[in-house]
Amino acid sequence: MRVVGTAADAHGRPLPETFSRAVRIVDVTEPALVLGSTQPEVPDRGVPVVRRRSGGGAVLVRPGEQVWADVLLPAGDPLWDDDVGRSFHWLGQAWVDTLHSLGLEGRWHDGPMVCTPWCRQVCFAGIGQGEVTVDGRKVVGMSQRRTRAGALFHCAALLRWDHTALAHLLDLDAAAAVGIEPLAAGLGIARETLEDAFVSALPR
Repeated sequence: MRVVGTAADAHGRPLPETFSRAVRIVDVTEPALVLGSTQPEVPDRGVPVVRRRSGGGAVLVRPGEQVWADVLLPAGDPLWDDDVGRSFHWLGQAWVDTLHSLGLEGRWHDGPMVCTPWCRQVCFAGIGQGEVTVDGRKVVGMSQRRTRAGALFHCAALLRWDHTALAHLLDLDAAAAVGIEPLAAGLGIARETLEDAFVSALPR
């Protein structure tokens, strides 16, 4: 399924009452700074600010600069794990398989959160369970919402990493902007190519 709209539209969708396995590709129509559920407000920088209902740090979404995939999984599915951390593992492997099919060697993180001084502010400045790196730089971030019926996994795969713009929007100082630059990387893959490869890599 593909949906086209703003980040506010996508994050404003209610969770379904019943879940089935599905993937929804989100094409954003305008830039937005998406904050995690517990982040403080940020100064007005002329870009819409959207708050998602899952945790983690901020993500700057702009048309054509990321692959945003929402993956739904019903509770009780063979891929389901009651442990919230381990529940990301199968999805991290799907992203690694995606990248491998395109000639890139990725790794998904299995272990406690790897935090930097900026990880509570910037999603791509920390590495959580299941999240994916290439050459040590984070390329896929994930967060999760779950109910008794199932889970919705938000995935953002970077095509371009604009750390300067993100630091500006979050009102980070120059040292922080320099510090977050090497922590993530854009994949430099055509968006449609990465989307198709990811959908193909998902377990059936």
